[in-house]
Amino acid sequence: MNYSIKDKFYKYIQELQDTITTALEIVDGKAKFQEDIWKRPEGGGGRTRVIENGNVFEKGGVNISGVHGKLPESMQNYFGVKDANFFACGLSLVLHPKNPMVPTVHANLRYFEMYDKEDNIVDQWFGGGQDLTPYYLFNEDAVHFHNTCKTACDKHNAEFYKTYKKKCDTYFWNTHRNEARGIGGLFFDYCKDIENMNMENWYNFTTEVGNSFLESYVPIVEKRKDLTFTEDQKNWQEIRRGRYVEFNLVHDKGTLFGLKTNGRIESILMSLPPHVQWVYNHTPEEGSEEDRLIKVLQNPIDWI
Repeated sequence: MNYSIKDKFYKYIQELQDTITTALEIVDGKAKFQEDIWKRPEGGGGRTRVIENGNVFEKGGVNISGVHGKLPESMQNYFGVKDANFFACGLSLVLHPKNPMVPTVHANLRYFEMYDKEDNIVDQWFGGGQDLTPYYLFNEDAVHFHNTCKTACDKHNAEFYKTYKKKCDTYFWNTHRNEARGIGGLFFDYCKDIENMNMENWYNFTTEVGNSFLESYVPIVEKRKDLTFTEDQKNWQEIRRGRYVEFNLVHDKGTLFGLKTNGRIESILMSLPPHVQWVYNHTPEEGSEEDRLIKVLQNPIDWI
């Protein structure tokens, strides 16, 4: 059964990548995803798909990978094991829209197994989530995104949304800035075999979240992509993107895991936007829309 979960989930993320990239190309109406299939010398590989310079998406990627081999020493120390092998697979996506009225979005689904010398599974878990990073805050968009997340969670456990929303707010926190990266969503990790949830249940929950992604994001894009914006608003978007970059390079565990396991650097850094600004001590005008966003990011709120 454990082996079949690994195979089943890898097949699922391959199909989900197709579903998402097809839908996003229709939304964009111009750019197509470029595919890059790669192999990892130590074992496994992946399928990277990147979209650039579209009508809607300035840059984005929807990547899948399945990698295996000996767990690097740094990760063995992290997990407190010796001579362990691992298998990890997942889908990761980031979309940076052109229009600052459209939020950036990130989603991730992953499965991990660790083995002893005899190749017995000694640990396994699911993880994932999705979160929204707006540059201009439309409350109804935040409510829609969180409602979609809650609907997916409620099908499996009435406590999941509250728990994983809070974990998302905690995780995507730029401690060096004392503010959230965005307005959150869901974040779950190390989801293991427990009394009420076996690995099959976790598979069903994780794929439920994956299946909810397009419904959570595409209606927001459709609503905002044709709104007019000024050069100042574009500058603000690029300044805020700088905070996004800071989080991914300083705090993000997925980025650090990829770098420590000799991951493919192009795929790992796919999440970085093409145009970013770092303006010294930039402070938005009191009472402005930009200021309103900052105040929400400093004190995450419940959108439902």
